[in-house]
Amino acid sequence: MNSTLKRFFVPLLPVCILYLAACNQSAKKTSTASTMTDSTSTATTPSPSGFEKTIDGKQNHLYILKNKNGAQAAITNYGAHLVSLAVPDKTGKLTDVVIGFPNTDDYRKSLMAFYGATIGRYGNRIAKGHFVLEGRRYNLFINNKPNTLHGGKQGFNDVVWDAKQINDNTVTLTYLSKDMEEGYPGNLNCSVTYELTDDNAVKISYEATTDKTTIVNLTNHSYFNLNGIGSGTILNHTVEVKAADYTPIDTTSIPQGPIAPVAGTPFDFTKPATIGSRINDNNEQLKNGKGYDHNFVLDKHDITTPIATVIGDKSGIKMEIFTTEPGLQFYSGNFMTGANTMLGGKTDDYRTGFAMETQHYPDSPNRPDFPSTVLKLGEVYKTVTIYKFSVEK
Repeated sequence: MNSTLKRFFVPLLPVCILYLAACNQSAKKTSTASTMTDSTSTATTPSPSGFEKTIDGKQNHLYILKNKNGAQAAITNYGAHLVSLAVPDKTGKLTDVVIGFPNTDDYRKSLMAFYGATIGRYGNRIAKGHFVLEGRRYNLFINNKPNTLHGGKQGFNDVVWDAKQINDNTVTLTYLSKDMEEGYPGNLNCSVTYELTDDNAVKISYEATTDKTTIVNLTNHSYFNLNGIGSGTILNHTVEVKAADYTPIDTTSIPQGPIAPVAGTPFDFTKPATIGSRINDNNEQLKNGKGYDHNFVLDKHDITTPIATVIGDKSGIKMEIFTTEPGLQFYSGNFMTGANTMLGGKTDDYRTGFAMETQHYPDSPNRPDFPSTVLKLGEVYKTVTIYKFSVEK
């Protein structure tokens, strides 16, 4: 494993966390979801009224971001979810490529789906719900037997963040995770900023500080379908990932054994291949994950180089992923069952969405050979991920 993938912490600088009342100053309220008014649009705009709700004494809203090209993103401060993202397809029509719900209540009913959520305090799994830090054992809630998944019983996806819309393109959300919340030590001040840039990219910037040594691994859990939400299977999407290695898992999706090469396996996406081309191979790892649900160990990179590319077979929409993180969890929608009705009225059928979660590796607190997820007093956790959209020529 390349040492350059280890977490980089910068010295503590004054961090101004804005704890302001949530507002929806730029979101026009309507009574129902509606089709975008642009004549080229095929996407459905979520209605702000579906997100006006008080939860645990805090007000929830919907925030709409727009860029000069007409692309549009919707974010709610409940769970800091990315609700929808409309970008142009090969014909110029706006296509919603993120699977989301039409209102807050539907998100709350389907917590374990994590559609579009900001995940914390620790994204992915921690084996058997415990870890040792500075000689002390910390016990977590086991919500994915026998492990802890995506923060525990009430992760960051199930709390109301404070929010401020900075401008038409940007919204910043902040949250204080108190000491021992869900079993994690330290008061963690964290922020996530969504920016919809004029080159049709969603830039997600995370920052956190703590008053006590803790662990942190934040990520976004959007499900994508580049042909559009409700358009059918994602198995014909083409994927390329710049990762020569991955972390094999056991039957509970915890990394087992050493990091392994992807060469000669169905996990080799170093050259473009469709998601479905090998997903049904007779392979132990595919059986353990019920398909792809694995962490890819990214090759040496920086934020200027895409580490993964996905292309929708019908829309021609190309998504490039840039990140400062060392890992990418690729999930092929193996547990989607059609039980939920999503924005636009379609259901979340089997493998109609995929996730590309940029993060540190699963179970890192129990694996000293993995890049560290420890954050100490006096350090600042900073990480950036960009999902950039264009049209394949």
